[in-house]
Amino acid sequence: MTVSDLVAQHQDEYAMPKDPVLVTVRAGRYLSVTGAGAPGGAEFQARLGALYGHAYTIKFAKKQAGADSFKVAPLEALWWVAGGGRVFTAAKRRWRWKLLIRMPSSVRPSDVRAARAALRAKGRPSTGVRLETIAEGSSVQMLHVGAYGDEPRTIARMDAFAHAHRLRLRGRHHEIYLSDPRRVPPARLRTILRHPVTARTRTG
Repeated sequence: MTVSDLVAQHQDEYAMPKDPVLVTVRAGRYLSVTGAGAPGGAEFQARLGALYGHAYTIKFAKKQAGADSFKVAPLEALWWVAGGGRVFTAAKRRWRWKLLIRMPSSVRPSDVRAARAALRAKGRPSTGVRLETIAEGSSVQMLHVGAYGDEPRTIARMDAFAHAHRLRLRGRHHEIYLSDPRRVPPARLRTILRHPVTARTRTG
């Protein structure tokens, strides 16, 4: 039985450059759960627990069935603002988020339904988790080292890179968490920041 590592398999999509670069992010399959409000709040923690519960339940079910298993990928999240605007410049009560864990292509909706039933039988959170495919395409990406609250300085560099290359931001701000904030001090947190882009339309 093999154990797949999705980050290693798609290492070009999980590039960790110290300066902004352009990457191409192909379609990927993710467990996802959506919510609103400040990160770390009661809703956030409940949805996060449900997401991880599904991921590990599916992983162990595959292993017990003798199928190829997989390493649970890092937590990711899409961030946006209700009514428009950019994250970090809006009040946290307006923040919207979609928490993600990448899954192998072998995972099916039936696996998610089975995990949900298993979690409910144990009285564990199981609400709102679904399986979806996300394709971001061309994106500006950069590694941020430091506290989450300091991300605007890295985002400003990504914005400047996009402007210099005549690229326009589209879609939602994407973060990939490489460090566990419970174990790593804020100054040493490592987070991949990503934002999909498209070429600006030339005028005149």
